[in-house]
Amino acid sequence: MMEVENRLSERFDGLVDELPDELNERRVKNGVILEESEEEAEAMEGGVEGEEMLKSDGLHHNSGRIIKKAKRPIKATSFSEPSAPGVAPTQGLVNLNRASKNLRRPRNSLGRGLPKKGGAGGKGTWGKLGDEMELPWVDPNDPNYDSDGEEAAEVGKKTIKLNTLVPEMSEEDVRKAVEPLMLEYFENGECEEVLFSLEEMLLNIGSRRWMVPALAIELSMDHKPSHREMTSQLISELYQKVISQRDIGKAYDFLLRQLSDLILDTPDAPTIIGNFMARNIADDCIPPKFLQSYKGHVTEVEAVKALCRADTLLSMKHGLVRLDNVWGVGGGIRPVKYLVKKIVLLLKEYLCSCDIQEATRCLKDLEVPHFHHELVYEAVVMVIESMHEKTDEAMCKLLQALFRSFVITIEQMRAGFQRVYDQMVDISIDVPQAYSVLERWVLRCRQAGIINDDILKKMPSRGRKRFVSEGDGGLIKDSSYW
Repeated sequence: MMEVENRLSERFDGLVDELPDELNERRVKNGVILEESEEEAEAMEGGVEGEEMLKSDGLHHNSGRIIKKAKRPIKATSFSEPSAPGVAPTQGLVNLNRASKNLRRPRNSLGRGLPKKGGAGGKGTWGKLGDEMELPWVDPNDPNYDSDGEEAAEVGKKTIKLNTLVPEMSEEDVRKAVEPLMLEYFENGECEEVLFSLEEMLLNIGSRRWMVPALAIELSMDHKPSHREMTSQLISELYQKVISQRDIGKAYDFLLRQLSDLILDTPDAPTIIGNFMARNIADDCIPPKFLQSYKGHVTEVEAVKALCRADTLLSMKHGLVRLDNVWGVGGGIRPVKYLVKKIVLLLKEYLCSCDIQEATRCLKDLEVPHFHHELVYEAVVMVIESMHEKTDEAMCKLLQALFRSFVITIEQMRAGFQRVYDQMVDISIDVPQAYSVLERWVLRCRQAGIINDDILKKMPSRGRKRFVSEGDGGLIKDSSYW
């Protein structure tokens, strides 16, 4: 103990007082706290006199106070190391069993019984809080080492980057994948769904992206003008997201080369392709110089016709604005007045020709199945206003053919008759015999199987009061027919 105190005095040489105040009681050297007793500090401060005082009595001070020395374990009292040769083991440690030796409690009886290092040290410990979130360090020299998770691996001075290998689809596979998407789009009209599906398979399509607009235009030729309008909107939506100008140009180049085969199924294929080209130019999907690049390089008659059609649409006055309706105003987008006018014209032409098939075709071309009740309403009004047997018979045959071919549903038929019933007060002002004509024609329709008993019972009837002299007992006829 005296040797330790002498080394401390020689090492610091009076520099102890120059340490900061918070370290006056505990001195730190290289992160290790050097323990000492109060008497050692007094001896260091006292210099030689202190040394002589400690030498004179190692356990008692001159004043009679007991000196407490710092407790430091030595090999003689260590549990884990054998005692030094020639040193007898401390009394009390001889009879300790192995269980007492491996206790986790501190041997100086000063600890609180907590695990060392916060539970992070030694075998069988759970580790510190948050250790489960950190990935363990992987040794590249480990036989089980897997480098798939790393983006790059350095070999010497070169950096190797591993890219995902995606197989590219063939033309037949692209056709099988894209055609169902387009047919479903014609049913629901959701551009976002088609865009999302194509983005998922974009890597597999690869350099065959031009087949997407080509297949869309080819499928729309077999459908109605409203579907072609939807196709034009879809190409504009996919532009710069899935397809580029080059892809659209390659699609038109492919279609122009296949015109001879497309005409067999769609006789007006050149006109349709010319309309699509003009519409895409108006939507800024392809530049106007695209048409000029084909001048003098195309010899097929059908391709020349398609290019001339597109050039004509673009060169007419306000051509870019009019191209928004190049396919007509399709379906429910059309104004109601326009649809009513078309239906009235359809019925008038039918009364002149009595061609049921042509009338059915014109009604289907309007593409407004939700507005078929207007045709029923206009047909009944024409029958009431004409008051002619021939008109009654012709209109009955038309409605019977449309109802049996499921072009007009029973709900649309009921809605059309109900509209006439609600307007009978106003109609009777212009046609005084409207109620009698309506009654006769409704009975004819019931016999033809166009309407059911529910529609027949709702038919209004304008009655008149009868007097006692007429022999009815003074009863008044009900306003209803039934």
